[in-house]
Parts: sequence; C-alpha cells; structure tokens
Amino acid sequence: MSLNSIKTLSYVPTLDPKVVKVVACVIERCGEFLITKRLKTSHLGHCWEFPGGKVESGESLAECAVRECREEIDVVVKPLRLLDEISHVYPEKSLHLYFVLCALDSGNPRAVECAEWCWVQPRRLSEFEFPEADKKIIEALLRGGP
Repeated sequence: MSLNSIKTLSYVPTLDPKVVKVVACVIERCGEFLITKRLKTSHLGHCWEFPGGKVESGESLAECAVRECREEIDVVVKPLRLLDEISHVYPEKSLHLYFVLCALDSGNPRAVECAEWCWVQPRRLSEFEFPEADKKIIEALLRGGP
C-alpha cells in the first residue's frame, strides 16, 4: 500500500460491479492468528483464509469487519487498523482486499459460514493452503510484520 493511499477504518469503499471489495480480518490473540477454511461450495472452497467477506453498500471497513466476523464465526471483533490492501485478478473475478488487524472482543469462534477454524502461530501459516490473493499478507506475517 503506498503512503499516498493510506485509508482509515472509517473509509467507505465505492462499490464497482467489476471488482469485488472484500475485508479480510487478521484476528490476533496471544501471538496466534484465527484462520477459517472456506466452504467447499464457495469460490476457492479448498483454501484457508482470514475471516471476512464482501463490503456492503455504504459500509465502512470497520463495519464490514464486525458484521462479517459475527456472521461467519459468531464473534465480536474490535478493528484496530488497516494493515494492507491489494488488488488481485482471478480468471473468474477481480478482487480488492482490505486486510484489517482485529482483536477478539468477545465470544468463542464457531464455524457458522465456514467449514472449520483454528488459531495458528505465524510460522505455521505456510502449512495451510491460502488463496493467491492472501500470499503477500502471509509473507509479511511470517516475517513478523506488517
């Protein structure tokens, strides 16, 4: 993310029918990150990911993070800051992802709109298959950042 394009959590993305805007919640607790496995019926259903989903019209990055975590894993998160944003083109769709660092505020994760979930130490992230769009943030986490 360039310094010229720094956004805050109150940023409300302009929706574009050609590019899906997605918030991915990088939830950290005691040095581990919460990851979820996508449902088999979804796009890239064999992959693990950071919980999150599509930004709705008029919704800020923080609002999307809170809503998606409640819907997907039944927890309340506190969005802390935007870690990074990237654009990625798959053959079937184009994405713009906002990676938001979050703290677990309340609740215990459960698989509501995902196949399973787990807490994982950063050094173990490479043991899981993630979508290509997540590779940059995974590399940063493996290096101890972002």
